[in-house]
Parts: sequence; structure tokens; C-alpha cells
Amino acid sequence: MTLFADLDPRTLLARPDLAEQALEGVVPAAAYRPTVAMHARLAVTDIEAEAARGSQRVDQLLFGEAFDVLERRDRRAWGRARRTGSTGWLDLDALRSGAPSARFTVSAVDAALPLNALIHHDLSGVPADDLSVVGDFEADPVEVAERMLGVPHGLGARSSRLTDCSGLVQAALFACGQACPRRSDGQAKLGEAVARDQLKRGDLVVWLAPEGETGFTGHSAFALDGDRLIHATGHHGGVVIEDMASAEARYAADGFSAPLFRRL
Repeated sequence: MTLFADLDPRTLLARPDLAEQALEGVVPAAAYRPTVAMHARLAVTDIEAEAARGSQRVDQLLFGEAFDVLERRDRRAWGRARRTGSTGWLDLDALRSGAPSARFTVSAVDAALPLNALIHHDLSGVPADDLSVVGDFEADPVEVAERMLGVPHGLGARSSRLTDCSGLVQAALFACGQACPRRSDGQAKLGEAVARDQLKRGDLVVWLAPEGETGFTGHSAFALDGDRLIHATGHHGGVVIEDMASAEARYAADGFSAPLFRRL
């Protein structure tokens, strides 16, 4: 047990040599610095695990989202995405200075910018019909997920152009004004537990990853009803509707835990 065992290391801007100033006195580091607020200027930017380009994608930053930069190196930036809490590296050229408040959010899945992108001005190039005023949320996360049927699957992705399982769940809940952790293990703690025979539309179904798995933390889906779910899966290559029994058998065979059922 460490002093900061309850802090998720995936959200900490901290290394042995450097940490953000907010962690001074909490996490040990050789030096502490304040972060610099920036925001995404590209539609979608990969956040990667290492400073070298092309390393493992751990998350994505959408247009307009804030990214707090702690270190710059070789035109790369190390920092944390404010909206998802993920830390990692991305190209500095993908960012602009500052973190202005958004006026609109993209509500269409096939717009010029991805679903949930944040718009700070009227000249985004996205038609008004594809936008919603910030604070004007969708009502049904499953309906949002259904609009993303066919979106390709990609580990670490979370956009309406490419997504993993937990990214789909998070995107749908964000569109409905609901906070949501980025990873399946965090999503497994949302809401309240329900029994398998009580499942209804909108409940979360989460399989936690096998013991020792380091590439991902589990698999997340929305229940459509008691017998079907909608999820982004590498097995099918994208966002699909699948019967629950088939998914349960496959994840059991792959060593996942028994599914958890959560009602938001």
C-alpha cells in the first residue's frame, strides 16, 4: 500500500523525474511544474503511451477538447486530456493555445467533426443541424450507440469514426450529459448492480479482463433488452448488435470474468 494507492496512475501526470505541480506533496518526483492549457485543433488526434510516434494508442482527443501540457519534446507534448483523464503523448502541432469554453457540441455521427467534438465559435464548418448547444443533451444513450452501428473498431479509440468498446459507451453517455470513466473497469462501478433476469435497455454489461491482462481492462456493452446488446468488438470488427448468449460464451472462453450488469 502506497500513500497514493487510491489514485489511478492512468490519470496522473507523474513520472519519477517530473510531475504536475498539483501533485506536489502527494506523489514523489524530482521536479514539479504547472501545466499549460491547450486544446485540439484537429478532428481526432491519437494520444499515445510513449514519446515516440506510432507507439500504443491509449486514447484520443477530439476537436476542441482541452489538453493540459506538462512537457514538450521534439514537437511532441506530454499531458492529460481533461475530458477523459487520460495521460500520454501527442503531436504538438495538433494543439492550439488555451482552453476556451465551448458553445456547441457535435451531435451527429456523420458530421465533418466527430460526435461530441466541442465548438467554440460559429466558423467550424459544421452545419447547425449537426450541432447542439452545450447543455442540450440527448435522452437515450442506446439510441446514440445505435447511430454508431458500423463504426470500425480500434483499441484506444473513442470517436464516431473509430472506437473501442469502452469508447462507445463513454461517447454515448457523454452525448447524454452523463459522466463516464474511459476504461471498462471504471465503467463496471457505475450505477447499481442488477440481476441478469432484470436487464433492460440502457443497462451496462461489463466483462472484466482476465487476470494479468495489461492491454485492456475488460469489455463494455449496452443492453438492448434482456437478450441482445450493442457494443464495439474486435471480433466483429466494429459496432454491432449481438445476442447476449453468443457474447457471453465468447468472453467466457477467452478467460473474462462473468459479466457484471449495472443500471445507471
